[in-house]
Amino acid sequence: MKNLLSEVLKHEVYPAMGCTEPVAVAFAAATAAGLLSGRTTSVLVRTDPGTYKNGLAVALPNTRGRKGNLLAAAIGAVVRKPELGTEIFRGLPAAELREASALVKSGRARIQVDYSRRGIYIFAEVKAGRDKALCVVEGGHTRVALLRRNGNVIARTGGARKNRKLPYKEALRRASFGDLFRAAEKATPAQLAYIRKGVEMNLAAAAEGLKLRKVGYYMQDLIKKGYLKRDLVSNAKLTAAAATDARMAGVPVPVMSSGESGNQGVVAVLVPWLVGKAVGVPEKRILKSIALSHLVNSYIKVFTGELAPICGCAVAAGVGASVAMLWQRSGADKRKASLAVNTVISDIGGMLCDGAKSGCALKVASSADSAVRAAWMAVNGEGITEEEGFVGASAEETIRNISRISSLGMDKVDRIILDIMSAKGR
Repeated sequence: MKNLLSEVLKHEVYPAMGCTEPVAVAFAAATAAGLLSGRTTSVLVRTDPGTYKNGLAVALPNTRGRKGNLLAAAIGAVVRKPELGTEIFRGLPAAELREASALVKSGRARIQVDYSRRGIYIFAEVKAGRDKALCVVEGGHTRVALLRRNGNVIARTGGARKNRKLPYKEALRRASFGDLFRAAEKATPAQLAYIRKGVEMNLAAAAEGLKLRKVGYYMQDLIKKGYLKRDLVSNAKLTAAAATDARMAGVPVPVMSSGESGNQGVVAVLVPWLVGKAVGVPEKRILKSIALSHLVNSYIKVFTGELAPICGCAVAAGVGASVAMLWQRSGADKRKASLAVNTVISDIGGMLCDGAKSGCALKVASSADSAVRAAWMAVNGEGITEEEGFVGASAEETIRNISRISSLGMDKVDRIILDIMSAKGR
């Protein structure tokens, strides 16, 4: 596909305020409610396990630290502004937050998990008096698959089955790393300007995160007290962690996502940027490397799925960042790229995803650390080879291996994690 990068940027790299899954839940409820007139009287949401897990314990922007998909659904049903898309929590009025909170407290807002679903699936049914409307979001955080009002179908687009056949995703599935290199190298000035906007956005989020006494702040505190050295690795780790601190705390600042994930966008964008700047790589080359980082992240998620049992910041965004930093120094060297991929996945490929929350900043910091180390090893021709563990002889083979482990080997692990998390909520 000639425009692979443009398709990835269009569908998977966009500003998002707050954790992506509660945002998607709010968007689905808002889309359904937008078909109704009169005050919202109830909302019912059913989601896939991954969406349910990611929205269970993460703070929502402009809610004074309140958490969860259930409140997100109620806010969407009350606000009724699906046109805000991934920034649906922007400027949330206090009166509408109170109305949404009352829906939750009264039991008129409910949420369920549908264990039969894989990939992004959100069913939102909203009632206003005798009228009711349904929105199904499937295969993407803002991809509306079905709209229905009072039993009458208003729109139907085919859902995940159709979305899996999107041309750019099929092109990614068939691509080699050589194809990804070529796509990044051909990035246009307009695409690079958009990527630069993402850098600025994520740096601004990191600045807000450092105001919080969380992971990034305490890493910085260790440096100030002389216990850690301020270098390119620690700077990348604490900056990425701080941006994630802000997101997971519900600070109302947007970040540029990658692979439809804000935290993955933090890793995929900030780590290559900060390291490239530290070692004197020209800015245009850094921006092209971030284009490659986005491509690799999206490529991996075609195989692992949007919401896998293993941490996407590790096996997708961390890998993308590492390949980007390798490319900055060594260019389109597929052998070295395979070493970088193998080393990151061998290092942190087993990192579990237990939903979006403040602890994600720790995983982001670990992913940044592993990405930098693996890239530097690969630049020097060193890394994990197919002789060790589950990694393969090529980057492509290793990614298919970790995808198989995630989708088949860890299916029960994901269910157990979700059961534990749900029990704590009850």
